[in-house]
Amino acid sequence: MQAKIFEPTPPGARKVVLATNIAETSLTIDGIIYVIDPGFCKQKSYNPRTGMESLVVVPCSKASSNQRAGRSGRVAPGKCFRLFTSWAYHNEMEESSIPEIQRTNLGNVALLLKSLGINDLIHFDFMDPPPPETLVLALEQLYALGALNHMGELTKVGRKMAEFPVDPMMSKMLIASEKYKCSEEIVTISAMLSVNNAIFYRPKDRAVYADTARANFFRPGGDHLTLLSVYNEWQSSGYSMQWCFDNFIQYRSMRRARDVREQIEGLITRVEIEMVSNASEDVPIRKAITAGYYYHTGVLSKGGYKTVKHQQTVHIHPTSSLFEKLPRWVVYYELVFTTKEYMRQVIEIESSWLLDVAPHYYKQNDLSESNKRIPKNFKS
Repeated sequence: MQAKIFEPTPPGARKVVLATNIAETSLTIDGIIYVIDPGFCKQKSYNPRTGMESLVVVPCSKASSNQRAGRSGRVAPGKCFRLFTSWAYHNEMEESSIPEIQRTNLGNVALLLKSLGINDLIHFDFMDPPPPETLVLALEQLYALGALNHMGELTKVGRKMAEFPVDPMMSKMLIASEKYKCSEEIVTISAMLSVNNAIFYRPKDRAVYADTARANFFRPGGDHLTLLSVYNEWQSSGYSMQWCFDNFIQYRSMRRARDVREQIEGLITRVEIEMVSNASEDVPIRKAITAGYYYHTGVLSKGGYKTVKHQQTVHIHPTSSLFEKLPRWVVYYELVFTTKEYMRQVIEIESSWLLDVAPHYYKQNDLSESNKRIPKNFKS
């Protein structure tokens, strides 16, 4: 569908292109004369207190608006129709968009700067300084993951983690896979998580078939194991395109996961972690994931799940294999806010694992208090 926008327009016809803000700067389409600008864009924002990313519709900036108008006069004189008033443009719109560094998770940035020997991040001369709160929370998270010591200096684990160009929690999970003897599986899971949420597709006219195909991949234990089984079956099919088509899986996403997997495998050998497989058991795999993502733990309570440290109410995403099972303790990959606060990619864990992998972060009474909180006859 996207390739169609570049095809020449037949004589006597008009081409209408519906575009997101990718058409603002990233690509030029020949022959565009009129542009209609609604004055909004979707912007990723990050709440450091809850660790939640959300995609919010906000009024775009003057710079974006001028850029959109500029699309109309590339090949001939054109017009831009703006669906907002001149007053709103001059009085309500920001001059330029908020730089991404000020509205994103800084875990990776903080780890990178520490590994370059820059220790005082709060006073570092950023072009656009991020909010101090976001930086402090990123450093706190790195300390909790064991990448920094109590002096704020990089540890041996932190050095290894800095080698991976991924989120610090994911790099911690990759390093923990050595201890649990399941690095092959964890590398695959990391690669599948990296391609975001674009593995399954669900065409409206065949939604029931797509849901059935997806449910066939569900594995007990949770979504990470589902992703692992998707990749392994695709590998068994000889990386077949037809197999993806039959199972309502996006071939391009899978190819990207394979490329990412090869890169991570190269980095794993660089930090001298042996590639070993343990496909028969899922407990070591789930423990290794918990070792990286224990920061993201939820416990079942009244009215849904609560995150263990911040007591924030969250829900399992409807597409998850655990949506109806409602396990007691879960670890999730990320929180996203759409209609509700959803946990995406969830696995079931046991609370005792948290004391094993993160005794410095969780104490017994954290967990026993949460255990008491559940009502006896609870039904979700």
